[in-house]
Amino acid sequence: MGTNVTAVPDAYTFTSAAVPDWLNKGDNAWQMISATLVGLQSVPGLIILYGSIVKKKWAVNSAFMALYAFAAVVLCWVLWAYKMSFGEELLPFWGKAGPALGQDFLISQATLSATLHKYHNGTVETTTAMPYYPTATMVWFQCVFAAITVVLLAGSLLGRMNIRAWMIFVPLWLTLSYTVGAFSLWGGGFLFQWGVIDYSGGYVIHLSSGIAGITAAYWVGPRLKADRERFPPNNVLLMLAGAGLLWMGWAGFNGGDPYSANIDSSMAVLNTNICAATSLLVWTCLDVIVFGKPSVIGAVQGMITGLVCITPGAGLVQGWAAIIMGALSGSVPWFTMMVVHKKWTLLQKIDDTLGVFHTHAVAGFLGGLLTGIFAEPVLSNLFLPVTNSRGGVYGGGMQVLKQIVGAGFVIGWNIVVTSLICVAIRVVVPLRMPEEELLIGDDAAHGEEAYALWGDGEKYDASKHGGMLLEDQMSKVRTSIGATQVV
Repeated sequence: MGTNVTAVPDAYTFTSAAVPDWLNKGDNAWQMISATLVGLQSVPGLIILYGSIVKKKWAVNSAFMALYAFAAVVLCWVLWAYKMSFGEELLPFWGKAGPALGQDFLISQATLSATLHKYHNGTVETTTAMPYYPTATMVWFQCVFAAITVVLLAGSLLGRMNIRAWMIFVPLWLTLSYTVGAFSLWGGGFLFQWGVIDYSGGYVIHLSSGIAGITAAYWVGPRLKADRERFPPNNVLLMLAGAGLLWMGWAGFNGGDPYSANIDSSMAVLNTNICAATSLLVWTCLDVIVFGKPSVIGAVQGMITGLVCITPGAGLVQGWAAIIMGALSGSVPWFTMMVVHKKWTLLQKIDDTLGVFHTHAVAGFLGGLLTGIFAEPVLSNLFLPVTNSRGGVYGGGMQVLKQIVGAGFVIGWNIVVTSLICVAIRVVVPLRMPEEELLIGDDAAHGEEAYALWGDGEKYDASKHGGMLLEDQMSKVRTSIGATQVV
């Protein structure tokens, strides 16, 4: 009687020392692709979006703030911040700092050492997270999440923050604020162990960047009055290109967080697009109903709020719940931005340039709360460390309370720490640009301008703009009109 022998394809056999037994090539490939997609959301996605959604005189400065933040975070991340977020526990909300640069560490199997979860009696409920790829992949994947958080925060400060102050702010905020949220909710900290749900960063990234952004905006101060009153985008089409990169990149943002190319990552990607599309359509409909016409900027804001709202529960809710979350994310942040903001004196005094508080803090908190309501038990067991987790509609009322407490911690920590950072920085350098630089913009701050054009409300200067105009032609030169007009 013969024995059946299953042949293993050559591609799945041990081929070299670079392919250890624990390495899953598919998971590793998907994780690196996901990291690249998230990186593209910042570089060039948000660089393009920021550089084109602002007034022309701030295009270079806004784009550079995003570029600098991304680069600074990468270096800080591998030197000390990764292990503060995903290393061994130092405090219930913080990991031990240390470099992530050594060969032995980076080529070993990724291990999130603090994620071991136990029952109250001490027995193991969920084992330590050990994805089937090297630590180097995990370090880079989590790095691009940290980077985009700081880049999103910058959206509250465009058009007036001293670039030198920003250069100091980025590493300090990453170290003292982001790492705390990341460890507490993802790295095995106290909120992770308690069972607060944040699938892919609704709290760690969006709620924290929105709260930190508006807090920093308070300390930095407002833009010039003329800029606040008239701040037209200098290139709407490029803004849409940046927004498109942001939307498509979210497949890696939410699809990569199961740490595997599995069925849960597929659910996350589909739900992400369902919620984003619904939110965009609802926001646009509200613009038409209230203002009589659809706004392209409004559509982008609705897209972003949908992406943000689904993020804390992307792989944990059913498709119908994603539609409900999209409808609410397209209407609740719209209401806070268009109605509440105009009636609340405090919000009017704080100059949040791109409305990051509404699009990220409000939408992120909303998403976390709705995740606590709609988290489906079967899907939750595919991902969460606390078994039998479920949303309120499935009998898990306690989950809603956990989500509120988790949000409260993130909000409180970011208000206090961001304020302390800003107060400390202004002892060294001013947080806000001098008035003379604010009047000029990019040329004063960087000695560069986005477009080699003249006529944006300035007088013709032959030495600067080239060529010559006759005296009678000079009398016909007028300032520009339309989207680039300077008030």
